[in-house]
Amino acid sequence: MSDDIPSILKDAEAKMKKSVEVTKDEFTAIRTGRANAAMLQGITVEYYGAPTPLNQLSSLQFPEARTIIVTPYDKSAMSGIETALRDSDLGVNPTNNGDNLRVVLPALTEERRKDYVKLARTKAEDGRVAVRGSRGNAKKAIEKLVKDKEIGEDEGTRAEKELEALTKKYNDQIDEALGLKETELETV
Repeated sequence: MSDDIPSILKDAEAKMKKSVEVTKDEFTAIRTGRANAAMLQGITVEYYGAPTPLNQLSSLQFPEARTIIVTPYDKSAMSGIETALRDSDLGVNPTNNGDNLRVVLPALTEERRKDYVKLARTKAEDGRVAVRGSRGNAKKAIEKLVKDKEIGEDEGTRAEKELEALTKKYNDQIDEALGLKETELETV
């Protein structure tokens, strides 16, 4: 870490901002009632002996809210893609018509929605833990500057107050994103 307060705070803020972005990205992968490309992000297909992301092997279309059309660039990868989709945690059974795969997402049950809300809350807490970790590291650096007499105690206290404000700001952003995701999940 650097040795002056502005750069310590700037570094902490950059890490907190990254934690919020990662948390929001994880929220997009949680399935809601609508089909989206982020749902398929973690699916890999065995293609010529190498695990390859689905989005690199096929084009994806979303003609309806709960329908995905997967069109492989290479028809020989069709069965591998079909198997990967069936084995994924989406709970789908793709229909193969020879040219593409039609994936119809089942409607979310009330129990499944509650599970997804719990998952979203867990991911939000992970994000908040990461923000607090960044705060802790910055606080230690500020305390070290005070201890080593490089800055005064008043300056250290001011810096810690700024750090707390940053922490609150980024935790609030995570809470806001969680609220939006919960609303999206609970909407039938």
